[in-house]
Amino acid sequence: MNNPCRFSLGMLAALSLAACASHRTASEKAAMSDGLVSEIRVTTHQGDDDLLSAGLGLAGLRGSAPAFASPELPTAAELRRRAIYSSWRGIADLGPLGGYGEIYGAVPLVTGREFSAFARLPKAKSPHRVLLQVPDLFDRDKRCVVVTASSGSRGVYGAISLAGAWGLPRGCAVAYTDKGTGSGYFDVAGNTGVALDGTRAVRGSTQLEFAPDADAGIAGPNQVLVKHAHSGDNPEADWGRHVLQAARFALHALDQAFPEQAPFTAGNTRIIAAGISNGGGAVLRAAEDDGGLLDGIVAVEPNVWAGEGGRALYDYATEAMLLMPCALLDPRFDNTPFARVAGAPPPAWVTRCETLKGERWQSADSTASIAAQALDILHATGWTDEALASAATSTALDLWRAVSVTYAAAYARTGVGPMPCGFGFAATDARGNARAASALEQASWWAEATGIPPGAGVGILDSLAVGKDATWPGSECLSQLWSESSELGLLVYTGAGETRAALPRADLPMIIVHGKADGLVPMAFSSEPYVRWLEANGRKPVFWKVGHGQHFDAFLAFPGFGDAHVPILPYAYAALDKLWAHVAAGEALPASREIATTPRGNGPLGAHQLGEY
Repeated sequence: MNNPCRFSLGMLAALSLAACASHRTASEKAAMSDGLVSEIRVTTHQGDDDLLSAGLGLAGLRGSAPAFASPELPTAAELRRRAIYSSWRGIADLGPLGGYGEIYGAVPLVTGREFSAFARLPKAKSPHRVLLQVPDLFDRDKRCVVVTASSGSRGVYGAISLAGAWGLPRGCAVAYTDKGTGSGYFDVAGNTGVALDGTRAVRGSTQLEFAPDADAGIAGPNQVLVKHAHSGDNPEADWGRHVLQAARFALHALDQAFPEQAPFTAGNTRIIAAGISNGGGAVLRAAEDDGGLLDGIVAVEPNVWAGEGGRALYDYATEAMLLMPCALLDPRFDNTPFARVAGAPPPAWVTRCETLKGERWQSADSTASIAAQALDILHATGWTDEALASAATSTALDLWRAVSVTYAAAYARTGVGPMPCGFGFAATDARGNARAASALEQASWWAEATGIPPGAGVGILDSLAVGKDATWPGSECLSQLWSESSELGLLVYTGAGETRAALPRADLPMIIVHGKADGLVPMAFSSEPYVRWLEANGRKPVFWKVGHGQHFDAFLAFPGFGDAHVPILPYAYAALDKLWAHVAAGEALPASREIATTPRGNGPLGAHQLGEY
């Protein structure tokens, strides 16, 4: 990272006035810098430290994580490189069999500048990150911006393998937002959080990505605070606003990058939005009230709850958390990766069937019959066997509980008070007991954590854990919040209700891509009812259903798992190509279709297996 520059808000305002006084009204200028609560940090990235891969290239991204010279005190440049590495590895399949760089995708060297800042939405309690990457090959005559939001709860680089990989080599600037989530964990014992440059700092010494108020009473077992769960905000309700704010920040930063060509506006700059998973849901939400800011949208595997129909993430995640471990004991999943260990189901899943017998189905005469009942319920609520087989990974990795714990706290806006059902986050030992986080762990959280524990040394503390099936009491408590009329249950249900989508702008071009085998955000609960609802209200989205496609391509590196699936990113890149041809050259949008594919098998992916798209 070369020549980092820092501009105060006052300096930026002066620069903006000097460059654009004859072009913009005061209200327009205020809108462009809307919500900024920090300086804008500008860094230059040349040579072995570029925008797209921090100089690692495809070979480096495929290798081991880049090292820190001083593991407990990494530099900002080292943290950025590790964060970009982790973001690529968390989404894309870069393995030798996956075809990335050979059949689809590329990681060229793209030099340029980054503009990063903290921003805040009106009424939000905590700031979030916005970042703009401006490549040196940015075309100031054919101006384009790709705006994106991180997948899952990841940090600000979380969508670089989609938006960055497509936009930067084409000369587009790429705007990112962490949409109120992110990996800027706060350590309670050390009173430290993450500064704008990614390094750790003591609260009060500089502005932090997330920190509780100094006089906040931190209750419960929390020793590590996570912005998505503990900010006291419900960020998901505002994810569309986060995307639009990032787009406005992009135009504002481009004015600073190229003052001679200012102003950059929605009228002279094409802006398209793209995202995966939660990021896909965020760009769809941005379409509801964009005021003409966006020229088109590509949403991939979107976590979206249609205004009519569909299911809320919390609804089906808590259902899966309780029933799926047992349901996956059904013989039809005997050859499903992660559903069997050395030919046998995980012992904890057998225990879950025993718990269900005692709690719900006392008359069942065998484990097989309990598994069948659990599977019948999942089928009745919309789960397909294809989605269930893919969901075995999420079940084995404890993702359903991780999602439910974090989202319950966000929906109820419990802040740093007690989390619902007595949960908490802390560094944990091999037995799951809380311990002090090491300096090495704390230093790498921003670069490696996914924004939702467990991971990066931070685990889930469960104060209700007891008995052979220790996770059952807490999981059942979380599930009951969806339907009970307690004060906390109403808060969770109401908070989730704030995430329902509204109709997008009628003339906005949209392409939605979803894998038919997605088991984390099943198509039957999200994209399909969303598209039906749009069509019933006069919208004309393009909908690609990808055979053998599941949620995140990174899972394809798991032994056996990639054999049964194809990656989603090729279709995401193709959708962006089609959208761009439409908005920039007036070509017709493609038709909605089901894309027939052939699973990869145990050999390298072949282009013919991806079908026609």
